[in-house]
Amino acid sequence: MALTNDEIFMRVAINITRTGIAQGQSPFGAVIVKGTKIIAKAHSTVWADEDSTAHAEINAIRQACKNLNAINLSGCTIYSTTEPCPMCFSAIHWARIYKIVYGASIADARNAGFHELEISDAQMKKLGESKIRIEKSVLKDECVALFKEWKTQKGKPY
Repeated sequence: MALTNDEIFMRVAINITRTGIAQGQSPFGAVIVKGTKIIAKAHSTVWADEDSTAHAEINAIRQACKNLNAINLSGCTIYSTTEPCPMCFSAIHWARIYKIVYGASIADARNAGFHELEISDAQMKKLGESKIRIEKSVLKDECVALFKEWKTQKGKPY
C-alpha cells in the first residue's frame, strides 16, 4: 500500500526527532512543506539553546521564513510529531500556515511526563477563530513511540 503525503512527511518529522533524541534533545520534530517540497525541518533544541521557546515547530517556522525570505507561510503545511502546544499553535497561526498535521496528542506528551498545558489545537482554533485545518493522529503509534525511545537515552536533562 502506497504511503500518503501526510505519512511521508510525518516520517521525515519522526526521523528529525530521532536526530534530536540522539543529540540529547526532547522527542519533538516538525517539518514544513509547501506543495510537495520540504521548506524546513527541525527538532526541539530547548536544552541545547537554553531557550524554552526552541520547540521543533518554532525552529521550523524560523527556518522556513529564512528559506522563503518571508514571514507569511500561506500555503504551507506543518507536520509535527506531537500536537503543537498553545505557543506553537499561535506561532503557526501568525505565520499563516494553512494546515497542521500531527501524530501524538498533547495528552500523550503529558502522559510521557512533559509539562504540557491541556489546551488542544481544536480548542485554540475555536477560541481564536482560526482557519487552520487540523489533521490529527497521523502515524500516532510511531510518534508516541518516540517518547519511549527518548526515555531510554542516558544523560537526559529532563
